Parts: sequence; structure tokens; C-alpha cells
Amino acid sequence: QVQLVESGGGLVQPGGSLRLSCVASGSFFSINAMAWYRQAPGKQRELVASITSGVSTNYADSVKGRFTISRDNAKNTVYLHLNSLKPEDTAVYYCNALIRVRSVPYDYWGQGTQVTVSS
Repeated sequence: QVQLVESGGGLVQPGGSLRLSCVASGSFFSINAMAWYRQAPGKQRELVASITSGVSTNYADSVKGRFTISRDNAKNTVYLHLNSLKPEDTAVYYCNALIRVRSVPYDYWGQGTQVTVSS
């Protein structure tokens, strides 16, 4: 069974930094695109950043220049580096990945990790 497990969330002051990690485990053929989404209270889940298997990246306008997505294919891990954090970045952050199991692609989600930006 394939699982995505996030870690690295927490409470940070405005202007601070965090690094989120998401590890894919289980039996699968390959991982295609990976992404981070977030959902703030009372708001819809939104795409924060994505990275293809060829390491092309895409960012939401609200985080460009502050967040960086990267991946380590050898470790089946995607990272999100959050810098210059603002209170409006407070949300539950979810990892998402398109993973091929026996050559069929499936969409997987992690359980989420809370990021709170507050003084």
C-alpha cells in the first residue's frame, strides 16, 4: 500500500522559515509529479507548488520568491522550503503525488501537516 507521510510543520514567527518533507512509501513503479497544497480555515484547498519528474517547477503567485519545492528521487521525497513566512501562510499543508503502481497512475495525498505563522 502506497502512503505519503508529511513532517516539518509547526509554529513559527512572521519572517521565519520551515522545511516540510513528504516521503512516499510502499510498493510502486515510479513517482511522476509531486506537489504541495494548502488549506486554510474556511477556504478551499489551493496549489502551492508542484514539481515534475523532470524537476520543472510551478508556484502559486502568493509564494513565488519565498517558497522552494525540490525532490530527492533516491529517497522518494519532496520538500517545501518556506521562507519569509506571513500569517496568511497559516494552513494545513498537504503533499500530493501521482504514483505509478504496476504502470497505472494513481493520485495520492498525505494526511497534512499544520503550519501556523504567528507572533
